[in-house]
Amino acid sequence: MCLGVPGQIVQIGDSALQLATVDVCGVQRQVNISLICDSDPQSLLGKWVLVHVGFAMSIIDEEEAKQTQEALLAMSQLEHEVGDF
Repeated sequence: MCLGVPGQIVQIGDSALQLATVDVCGVQRQVNISLICDSDPQSLLGKWVLVHVGFAMSIIDEEEAKQTQEALLAMSQLEHEVGDF
């Protein structure tokens, strides 16, 4: 199973390399936006995306981003409980 982590695009980097800086829960990292960029990369600023292995895989809305963040948090808490078993 593959998980995409929601992040918000906060800066567009090198457009030739199709890179952008994405904020994922306060941690910023560069991701490749080639899979979601159809036109002007600047139009992606502020958009929420699902990130997997360094690539923005799809654009999502803010509500879906928040729901995914909550689900990932719940899964991490469950992992701790299962580890205690």
